[in-house]
Amino acid sequence: MILIGVKIGKAIEILEEGDNKTEVLVKINDKHDKAVNYNRLTGRVRIGDDLLLNTTAVDLNLGTGGYHFVLSNLDRPSINLSPGGHIMKLRYSPFQVKVCAAEEQESIYHEVFKTFQSLNHMPVVIGTLHSMLPPIIEVLKANNKNIKIAYIMTDGAALPIDLSNIVKDLKEKVLIEGTITIGNAFGGDLDCVNIYNGLIAAKDILKCDIVVVTMGPGIVGTATQFGFSGIEQGNIIDAVNDLGGTPIAVPRITFADMRKRHSGMSHHTLTVLDKISKTKAFVGIPKFEKSKNEYISSQINHTSIQMKHKIIHIDPVNVTSILEKSTLNMRTMGRSFQKDKEFFITAGVAAQLGIMVLNDPQLDLLK
Repeated sequence: MILIGVKIGKAIEILEEGDNKTEVLVKINDKHDKAVNYNRLTGRVRIGDDLLLNTTAVDLNLGTGGYHFVLSNLDRPSINLSPGGHIMKLRYSPFQVKVCAAEEQESIYHEVFKTFQSLNHMPVVIGTLHSMLPPIIEVLKANNKNIKIAYIMTDGAALPIDLSNIVKDLKEKVLIEGTITIGNAFGGDLDCVNIYNGLIAAKDILKCDIVVVTMGPGIVGTATQFGFSGIEQGNIIDAVNDLGGTPIAVPRITFADMRKRHSGMSHHTLTVLDKISKTKAFVGIPKFEKSKNEYISSQINHTSIQMKHKIIHIDPVNVTSILEKSTLNMRTMGRSFQKDKEFFITAGVAAQLGIMVLNDPQLDLLK
């Protein structure tokens, strides 16, 4: 069985070029498609270059990630490795890359991890979809423009952080202090081996007040109870508690998704909070109109979530006002803020909870 589609295409137009990522229009036979080139992996692309392309997503007609990726620039195939770092990501694959992990022995930060004590109640907002990131950041900054926010990108979806236009926008607008990529995700301001050291790095290296954790662009789902990559949210809740932080789980709530399993509170959230996480988290639920509140309550009542976690119902008027004025690009599953308000407002409410914890770190809502 062949697992990858590979073709050669010619670069005919540079669509957008950044420091770390280039979007290029390629011609394969008589067809034109977009391809993504990661400059740190395959070097710069020029018009006229012949490119070896991974065409798998386009061959499968995938909506998410439905474009080509450059495997090699055939006109400039040789690339010299930069010095420093010995930790491999994408290990034992043809695209394994080396990073200087913050915790490795040669790192200047190595001792930070050996002397770490506790997160000291630091709030950690834990999402599932990458599209939750803009509303969370917007609400945090609207409440406190001086707040220092770290973003940890897991390896539950896209692995190169350079793919994310959201992160690029947030960094350009100086809305986040820094980024950390964990597991096999790579390319953050810091790289760490796992979520535990990612959280330690956020607190003791980036010196942040609050952390937001989500996967990168894309999420895997199979319409089965446990077959989705967002299941990692449960393990992250436990990791935050293990390290003495305060976990705030972002529920996935929508009334715009036509798939019944995602209507109201998604089965992803119900499964994570009911069956996966072993420890408690704050769960903020906006007060919507009566029928929607009743629907969400009926979903929760068939689980152990109310006994296991601390659910806080929050009036979303302020959050809604903040998000309606936002200039950040907010889209999820192709839907804008106006078409899926409940989704974005719920993420914003989680950020509001984060501010509550930050303002009173001794507040113990988990009892």
